[in-house]
Amino acid sequence: MRDIVTFDAYGTLVDFQIGPTALEVVADRLDLDNLDVDEFLDDFRVMRFQSVLEAYRPFHEVVRSSLRMAMRLHGLEYRTSDGDALVEAVPTFGPHPEVPDALRALKSKYEIAIISNTDEDLIAGNVEKMGVEWDYVITAQQARAYKPDLQAFECAFKTIGVEPSQVIHVAQGWEYDHIPTRDLGLKRRVWINRSGRLGSSDYQPYDELPDLSGLPALLGC
Repeated sequence: MRDIVTFDAYGTLVDFQIGPTALEVVADRLDLDNLDVDEFLDDFRVMRFQSVLEAYRPFHEVVRSSLRMAMRLHGLEYRTSDGDALVEAVPTFGPHPEVPDALRALKSKYEIAIISNTDEDLIAGNVEKMGVEWDYVITAQQARAYKPDLQAFECAFKTIGVEPSQVIHVAQGWEYDHIPTRDLGLKRRVWINRSGRLGSSDYQPYDELPDLSGLPALLGC
């Protein structure tokens, strides 16, 4: 029976600096009276999540529209160049420091795959920076659906050619990955809790790690 580990990409593997990068892009407008930057970033995060719950559209459109809505909510002038700059930055984000070594160790025993809410052309740059050969990279563009929609996971399992019971899924995303996969019958789920967020007994069983450095040992590599 095949052993495969699937991963969320942005946040789990990739140091996804979309929030700080958005602040750099709109830095010339952040001196607006009473602007709460943390609230702006949180709204930008929520709007990205809300956008992927809607009918499928490419991720570059999700990024642009989410930024535009968050800026308008906070009274910031949105320019087309803002969205362009943020989208162009996404492929430049590299992995968290421990990720390449952890993935190389896992490759000694497992097939590895990415299931990511992104476009193929955007994630290509991120994947290249990891320096590891992936067995599969499945995107929302291929599935025509974003996690947490189960269609994204079903497409991935069909593409890989496995049943859920053969899959160990590793992800930071709670709303995107761990809530929807609770009842899929996966072999194992591992939460990469980089932010120290509180988990939930309602979504057990899952293992919890602060980063990927302990993953090879957890999975017997």
